[in-house]
Amino acid sequence: MEKQLRLSDFLPTTKKECELRGWDELDVILFSADAYVDHPSFGAAVIGRTLEAAGYRVAIVPQPDWHGDFRDFKKLGKPRLFFGIAPGCMDSMVNKYTANKRLRSEDAYSPDGRHDCRPEYPTIVYTKILKSIYPDVPVALGGIEASMRRITHYDYWQDKLMRCILCDSGADIIIYGMGEKPIIELSNQLAEGKDINSIHDIPQTVYLTKAEDIPGGIDEEKDIVLFSHEECLRNKKAQASNVRHLEEESNKMHAQRLIQEVDGKCAVVNPPYPPMTTEELDASFDLPYTRVPHPKYKGKRIPAYEMIKFSVNIHRGCFGGCAFCTISAHQGKFITCRSKESIIKEVKKVIEMPDFKGYLSDLGGPSANMYGMHGRNPKACEKCKRPSCIHPQICPNLDTDHSKLIDLYRAVDALPGIKKSFIGSGVRYDLLLHKSKDEKANQAAREYTRELIKNHVSGRLKVAPEHTSDRVLHLMRKPPFSQFGEFKAIFDRINREEGLNQQIIPYFISSHPGCREEDMAELAVMTKKLDFHLEQVQDFTPTPMTISTETWYTGYDPYTLEPVESVKTPREKLAQRQFFFWYKPEERAGIERELRRIGRPDLIPQLYDHAPAPYNSNSANKYGAKKKDGKNGESWKREGGKQGSWKQEGRQSSRKQDSWKQDSWKQEGKGYEGYKFEGKKKSFNPNFDTNNHRTRGSKPSQTSNKTTQYGSKPSQTGNNKKRNRRDY
Repeated sequence: MEKQLRLSDFLPTTKKECELRGWDELDVILFSADAYVDHPSFGAAVIGRTLEAAGYRVAIVPQPDWHGDFRDFKKLGKPRLFFGIAPGCMDSMVNKYTANKRLRSEDAYSPDGRHDCRPEYPTIVYTKILKSIYPDVPVALGGIEASMRRITHYDYWQDKLMRCILCDSGADIIIYGMGEKPIIELSNQLAEGKDINSIHDIPQTVYLTKAEDIPGGIDEEKDIVLFSHEECLRNKKAQASNVRHLEEESNKMHAQRLIQEVDGKCAVVNPPYPPMTTEELDASFDLPYTRVPHPKYKGKRIPAYEMIKFSVNIHRGCFGGCAFCTISAHQGKFITCRSKESIIKEVKKVIEMPDFKGYLSDLGGPSANMYGMHGRNPKACEKCKRPSCIHPQICPNLDTDHSKLIDLYRAVDALPGIKKSFIGSGVRYDLLLHKSKDEKANQAAREYTRELIKNHVSGRLKVAPEHTSDRVLHLMRKPPFSQFGEFKAIFDRINREEGLNQQIIPYFISSHPGCREEDMAELAVMTKKLDFHLEQVQDFTPTPMTISTETWYTGYDPYTLEPVESVKTPREKLAQRQFFFWYKPEERAGIERELRRIGRPDLIPQLYDHAPAPYNSNSANKYGAKKKDGKNGESWKREGGKQGSWKQEGRQSSRKQDSWKQDSWKQEGKGYEGYKFEGKKKSFNPNFDTNNHRTRGSKPSQTSNKTTQYGSKPSQTGNNKKRNRRDY
């Protein structure tokens, strides 16, 4: 029976809602750039519920109006302790713009996907407004936007190095990473009457102070003194070196303090807390979330929520260490798992939701298959500073046993009300292919692979080889492409044995540091041989403080300081991106021209037959008005100038500037149960035929490479916006 929710079941957002609770004063007021969804995948809700459980009176002001008289910043008055800024589950600039700096189709964390609900850089905008109104009230920053800007960082959208965000915002302290522990400690110390300017001992925080006021002084043995902001402006190698230290200290069990001079002061980055225990993580997920958007959004759609409302996050952390991903600097590499009991409890809450049809969209996390994994010898982990446990090789100390995950899947599937649990998070096939010295772990990997493919794929399994060039993959910290081929062979074999007709959908990235046009041309040839028409593709987006971003900006590998070339102009990026779409008639002429230009005409017959290209070399370029098909004379026309789409006899080829996603697994609202099976099982996706080709008239929607701060990473889909992920 559906539980009727009351306003008082949510954290208050207005003065009236505070009065319903009998509160006449608040301890903490959180300003969030996301809509308020009371769900453990949304950071502001997690922090608010954590403070509430600790006995503090907390309210959330979601997406305040930053124009005019700032009434939204004044309506709840002045808190007793501090203001908290929660700028959103994603970096605001990644959320708003594509890799080509074009406006995205929608804001996934705003009602109805509206673009006008948040400013650019809300961390800075909100803080400056609050400091102008209440200059004596402390402001604490949190969320991924502040976390990834805690020291000097390259900002792609302004195309320059930026200082620690405390300098530009005027805030008092940053809580970086997953914030439950530091937010409680900060609240406790302020409640004891301590001045915010004297609170320098909380782990996982960043503050500005004079060098002589640093607690204990600068200890060359215990501290790492980074190159100053001013030196980084002069010397790109200094910036690359700094980011290496930041990544290493974010992934050590016993990290060192980082100190960087900026504007005559020092930005001090305290080491992080140890990873949460299972009991602590369970306590966070077991807080009294309503799991739905606040009633103020009644009748409105919040895209990110629609994507994750039937998913359950089972762990935190990721030891993949992908160079383009922010997780290692935000959540860290150590895996903290929820207990099976806590996960089952949340699944039962999902089952009770009124519109749940029996299908869990994801039972995963930052990665699909790291649950229960850890170092066999904890003492070895305590001394380790590798950012990845599986690159360049899987650590021999890593226990890769999938048994706990198999047991969890089967326990969930056995629940009344569950018809199927899908795995929407990215699967690390290198963990499945790994040959451990422990034969029990090897057997569990084989068993998991069959369990996954047979019972937990919604028709299309998403994996992320990212590229075909092993040289580029090494820079990405991804396994060799040969492993993808090995996994695909296993996937196809199990499908045949089980009478299934499922597809494997690979993700690829162009324009990553070190990637050349020739690498993309060879990618086109290799994916053609595998009979893939790629759709899950994207240009590399330089997001703050990832290793790939700093390599892209500085031109140096932060770990070796060896030069690495990157493409940066729109023309260079498009020249690489076009190779994803070798199978599109409108791309052929440009691809052939580009292959001749780079001296690789030998690849043309591997991509195309000997028929002439559909467009002659004198036809208009990518932005031309007309092109002709060389075979049948069909007319192709660019609608709407440069940003329009190609149209052919009324059919639209919707190649947009954002990356792509196909998630149309439901048939006219009938859900997965709307399909009938005879003989072999048909894919759940009605838009693809048995040869992995899109059927006529079906149209892909957009996707983005987004990783969230808290959620079971909204599986990188455009309709869902996610995991993450992949750069944010």
